[in-house]
Amino acid sequence: MTTGPGDFELTLDELRVVARFAMESALMTLHVFEAVRPEDHRPRAAIEAARAFVDGGARTNLQRTTAIDAHRAAKEVADEAAQHAARAAGDAAAAAYLHPLAKATQVGHILGAAAHAARAVELIAGDDPEAGAAFIEQARLRATPVLIDVLTRYPLAPSGTGRSGLLMKSLDSSLRLPR
Repeated sequence: MTTGPGDFELTLDELRVVARFAMESALMTLHVFEAVRPEDHRPRAAIEAARAFVDGGARTNLQRTTAIDAHRAAKEVADEAAQHAARAAGDAAAAAYLHPLAKATQVGHILGAAAHAARAVELIAGDDPEAGAAFIEQARLRATPVLIDVLTRYPLAPSGTGRSGLLMKSLDSSLRLPR
């Protein structure tokens, strides 16, 4: 990948590690969306597009379009937990398009799926922040050294608005701590 000043190299293998982490996070809450909208397959299609890339396929327009479609599905469902589960799926597909740009906003491609999945878990547990914190801890434990290496090339996650932004910031901070 070509880079500019302040940017860095990012290999396809590293992108696949990022996409796998995002896909695994989204898979954990896909059932939340499907319980509410079983006829809507857009979030599942996004996860399958992420899986195709993770399993060695090329980055194609499939990841981009299914990510957009899953985010549309999130906007069309009234249930807030289902919205976050669909966003997690969309973020999983979009992870294939993490760019080697030294911008904090890129951290969402790495950790967004986990943050939205954590928020979905909180909501299905009666808006219990302990459930979200436990999900974030599980995500931290799933993070590989390669994922952490990629993450630390970027600035800290932006201070997002809303609970999912706070969950992403929490995960980002915990992954940057010495192990």
